[in-house]
Amino acid sequence: MKELSLNILDIAQNSVSAGAKNVTVSLNEDEKGILTLSILDDGKGMSPEMVRTVTDPFCTTRTTRKVGMGIPLLKMASEQAGGSLSIVSVSRETDPEHCGTAVTATFDTNSIDFTPLGDVVDSMVVLIQGHPEIDYLFLHTTPNGEVRLDTKELRAVLGEEISLGEFEILAWIRDSLEEQYQALKK
Repeated sequence: MKELSLNILDIAQNSVSAGAKNVTVSLNEDEKGILTLSILDDGKGMSPEMVRTVTDPFCTTRTTRKVGMGIPLLKMASEQAGGSLSIVSVSRETDPEHCGTAVTATFDTNSIDFTPLGDVVDSMVVLIQGHPEIDYLFLHTTPNGEVRLDTKELRAVLGEEISLGEFEILAWIRDSLEEQYQALKK
């Protein structure tokens, strides 16, 4: 994938497909140029065998095709940029109360092979638009500050009867995230 924001979309869509009700997307950039991307969910999780094989492009749960490239491409991007990928998952069968998956990738942003972050604002808006019933927590921490969106907080203000998928709400979410990113540049 040409941008990490597309990896975020893909991995978060895996969370949705796994029945997650809560998805956390966090980006943490430190002063040394290390970027850590984490996507955590409370979906059905994976068996230990699936965790061991999920980085193989020919391992997929899809029935429409025999390859799954999202996680293998994220692993390749992180390793090319001097980082790594880790996946921790607890299946619903193992622990129904604490199931879910955590995908974490690190990158050296100073590497010539670092994949650009891309448009994470659009990625988050697309996720919310496609699955407004799911709660998302987005947090991007940089040495200059942070960008944050918590859909649980939005629901508390708007009430449950208003869908986060409404055009006006999505426009507000986009504007809010873009304003926060602009404030980091000052």
